[in-house]
Amino acid sequence: MSKVFKLAIIGCGGIANGKHLPSLKKLNNVEIVAFCDIVEHRAYEAAGLYGAEGAKVYTDYTELLQDESIEIVHVCTPNDSHADIAIAALEAGKHVMSEKPMAKTAHDAQRMVDAARRTGKKLTVGYNNRFRPDSQHLKKLCEAGELGDIYYAKAHAIRRRAVPTWGVFLDEEKQGGGPLIDIGTHALDLTLWMLDNYKPKVVLGTSYHKLSQRENAANAWGPWDPAKFTVEDSAFGMIVMENGATIVLESSWALNTLEVDEAKCTLSGTEGGADMKDGLRINGEKHSRLFTTQVDLKAGGVAFFDGKTENEADLEMRMWLKAIEDDTEPVVTPEQAFVVSQILEAIYESSKTGQAVYL
Repeated sequence: MSKVFKLAIIGCGGIANGKHLPSLKKLNNVEIVAFCDIVEHRAYEAAGLYGAEGAKVYTDYTELLQDESIEIVHVCTPNDSHADIAIAALEAGKHVMSEKPMAKTAHDAQRMVDAARRTGKKLTVGYNNRFRPDSQHLKKLCEAGELGDIYYAKAHAIRRRAVPTWGVFLDEEKQGGGPLIDIGTHALDLTLWMLDNYKPKVVLGTSYHKLSQRENAANAWGPWDPAKFTVEDSAFGMIVMENGATIVLESSWALNTLEVDEAKCTLSGTEGGADMKDGLRINGEKHSRLFTTQVDLKAGGVAFFDGKTENEADLEMRMWLKAIEDDTEPVVTPEQAFVVSQILEAIYESSKTGQAVYL
């Protein structure tokens, strides 16, 4: 019989209730035994919906971490607190999943990597888009060498008008940035993972506050308050890797464009290319003719898929617990997530200075 892990949630807001808790509740090898939030009623509500019998509620995460029976902690708080909470949990002997981005700064992300190595506990970051069927299939193609040497890629995180107006999304002090660190982080992680390339050399970036100061602007979640919109509304970067490969990263919450794609990538290699524009398409050349193939993602199996009805979050949580149970590396390693944070920070720095940033 599989071991049943005791797990705690720190931060009982949107991402905890929208992703972590519903997927964890489906698993039979985990009990959610503790809930923490600075707003106490949120913790009580989450415990009532998802908690094991006798689940405890806290408003101070340091008190929660004193419970030696808790083996796993999920950190679902604003970006500026990811590092301190995750490091404290690792030091307390817990395995940790932190929501994306890994941390507000690259320095904090490095502190998290160091803490995981020092304690010997597992640390992962919630890059759930790796677990989509199209992502899983494309990763297998890349690993098999079907695209050859991938030397050019685009990481897409473009919304036309979808600015999150709730919580602390517009607060630069809490979040560290806007669409680049919020959704650009997913697209960049996905792209680096496909290339299996985590050695950036130089980064050039720009960020803009062009639409954020407009009153009563059209927006999927209602108009924003320009006075509170302290982060960028769009940001773009060019990353050159040590092996010469180039990645273009594009991100926006508000941009006058019809080319809308989020958490997707486009790859160009010596033997073929791929994009996620409409499902998954592969392109290349055979017998002196160009071809484009639309991949039927329903026709074949997906890596790690066992026949159950699973969405990407379900698979993410199951594979995370499997890594703990089997004592193997998680799908998203802390070292990989650190490089994402390092590049994002370099784009922001380049935008401020107008200079390329060498890493």
